[in-house]
Amino acid sequence: MTSQERINLALDHREADRVAIQDAPWSTTIERWQREGLPEGVSPVEHFGFELAGYWPDLTTRFPDEIIEETDEYFLMRNNWGALVKNWKHQTSVPHMTGFTIQTRKDWEEHKHRMVWDSGRVNWEEAARVRDQARAQGKWFHFTGAFGYNWLILLVGDENLLMAMASEPEWAQDMYDTCGQLLCDALEDMVGHGFEFDGCFIYDDMGYRGGPLFSPAMFRKYEFPNHQRFYQLAQAYGLKTILHSCGNVTALVPGLIEAGLSGLQPLEVKAGMDLLQLKRDYGEVLSFMGGIDARKMAHPEPAVIEAEIATKVTAAKRGGGYIFHSDHSIPDDVSFAQYSRVVELARKYGAY
Repeated sequence: MTSQERINLALDHREADRVAIQDAPWSTTIERWQREGLPEGVSPVEHFGFELAGYWPDLTTRFPDEIIEETDEYFLMRNNWGALVKNWKHQTSVPHMTGFTIQTRKDWEEHKHRMVWDSGRVNWEEAARVRDQARAQGKWFHFTGAFGYNWLILLVGDENLLMAMASEPEWAQDMYDTCGQLLCDALEDMVGHGFEFDGCFIYDDMGYRGGPLFSPAMFRKYEFPNHQRFYQLAQAYGLKTILHSCGNVTALVPGLIEAGLSGLQPLEVKAGMDLLQLKRDYGEVLSFMGGIDARKMAHPEPAVIEAEIATKVTAAKRGGGYIFHSDHSIPDDVSFAQYSRVVELARKYGAY
């Protein structure tokens, strides 16, 4: 059975030969694995047989990249969102944003024209290469991009966005609607150019360790209309959508289902997401991807990660509706041998 068939069955809540496997190791994790036995010139995607492949068009404001400062430890740059970002060279961490070109509604109005879609946002040759390779390998080829809160904090920052949502609702709504439209326009244009996707994998981080970053009422006002618009567009093309949303977004799940979402990822255990409870509550209408505690992958006692996978995968795969993934990404405290064992266990307990 191909990955394409396997994932389509999961999203249809039907059982395949086994659960599909996908993951996202940090760059420093890959460097460690290369020292520990990952064959030279072979990516983790190839070695472990990860099963999704996608193309992400340019959805930024297309400001010119500019290096402001560089040392042996870090570099400071203004990126294509117009944000001033500090990145460390020798460790993986969340980029530290120290300033934004767009901070006020006036700034937004000045630069809003940057958010209009045009076909130059797609590298058509690269997109075709990714598609053709995915098809040759039988992978699930998806359209991908970001919108909503996930997209806007890159542009204006968390504080500016949350304050606008509370005190300048018209501005906030315009930003949410503009980036939502950009994502829809991107999908429409790529499909119009003849790209046949198997589905969509969309990013909108809306949670943190304690719960959603804003109330369900705020979700309903700003996020819901754009989620619904995108999911309905995808459905019109026969495509189901998986949403990546970090943190604990349990309180938003009913609204996401109502909007038309097909699958939710990554189900962060450390933030309080409970794969087994979600499966019990929503497993008939929503598929799940993730929920495997990456911290347990690094545990020195092998039985710990085996119990995690055996318990969760056995229950989550029942009746279809589950794709294997860590609860976010693979940190560099997980050795190559440990992760090789993870994939072995995923195949063992994920078999039907």
